[in-house]
Amino acid sequence: MQLSNEDNLRLNVLLAQPLQAVRINESTMTVHALTERGEAKVRLNPTARDEQYLRWVRELLSMKVTGSPGGYPIFLKRWTRMSHARNNLDQMLLLGEPEAVAAVVYTPGLTHDIAKRAWWASPSATNARCLLENPEVVAGELGKELTAYLLEFLPFEEIQLDVVDTVRLCLQGELITPSERSKLWERAKRKNPFYIGFLHADPTYIPLPAKPHRHHADLIAQLATQLDANNPYAQAFSQTLDSAGQNWLRALQLALEKPVDQEVVISLFIAIDKRFPLPLPESRGVRDLNTALQRAEQFCHTDDDCPADVKTVRDTLNPDTLPLFKAMLILAQMGEDSLIPYFGGNDSVGSVMRKRLEPLIKPLLAQTTLLLK
Repeated sequence: MQLSNEDNLRLNVLLAQPLQAVRINESTMTVHALTERGEAKVRLNPTARDEQYLRWVRELLSMKVTGSPGGYPIFLKRWTRMSHARNNLDQMLLLGEPEAVAAVVYTPGLTHDIAKRAWWASPSATNARCLLENPEVVAGELGKELTAYLLEFLPFEEIQLDVVDTVRLCLQGELITPSERSKLWERAKRKNPFYIGFLHADPTYIPLPAKPHRHHADLIAQLATQLDANNPYAQAFSQTLDSAGQNWLRALQLALEKPVDQEVVISLFIAIDKRFPLPLPESRGVRDLNTALQRAEQFCHTDDDCPADVKTVRDTLNPDTLPLFKAMLILAQMGEDSLIPYFGGNDSVGSVMRKRLEPLIKPLLAQTTLLLK
């Protein structure tokens, strides 16, 4: 290592004080450090190519932090984005390496303080999304800062699944105002993945007129006993026909109309699966639509292998609401695995992908239409 004498001295002085995080601006060749008193920085004076010189700087940081100049590559192989960097998080933030920060960001159960320091060390859209998966971050002051960053970056996001995740994450809690939610919804008219972000979020955040299904009031009266007993099928059916559930179905129809790529469609079907957390045999959805159709028919008209909770609801419903219950049961069996027959062995996108999906999408649109009548 051949750091200039000036850089060696100034970096050692910097590292002699308690630091919270370190980042390196490679374009300006500056080392920034976060301390209790604010930010400190050292402007480097390279004696070699920038890439080589920065490697020497990181070796010095690693020596001071881990006791080994080759410390970070070990961390990199073991921890990066593996959600295992549970120990030594403070050390990881002092290595001046974005991948080390990524390892911290991906750690489950991150405290708000560590999250703030990680965000300072490496602010990026990817890290912002990852941090917003953490409920403690969402509840803290950092949550709104990350949300503002993502919303500003959103028009330039090129990966469609990242658009879905950004919308989904920004719709958590009170991170954005009702006015901002409405603006996101308006943008969905021009960009389909926005709708799928709304499907993952609290359905009360869908900015459409709140109007329950015309049979909802009767249904509540019919299923009062089952709802009091927390029957999961009664609860799911009631939520499907209430005002938020009806708006969720409207958003589902819009999302199903023109999906853009396979990752976005997979996310859409994960959202359907999450909306109906019922104790059905397949936790990730049926692989054959006919299985869903036949099972819904069976549950609604025979006692063969019909779960007791389903039978109780079915036998309580009148002829007007039983077809709606059947439609909900069909939707509730959808999930990520429902796409395997259509996506297996191909990477189609756009109109070609939508053509392949028609045998699945058309029947699902029919069920949502029935549930909205």
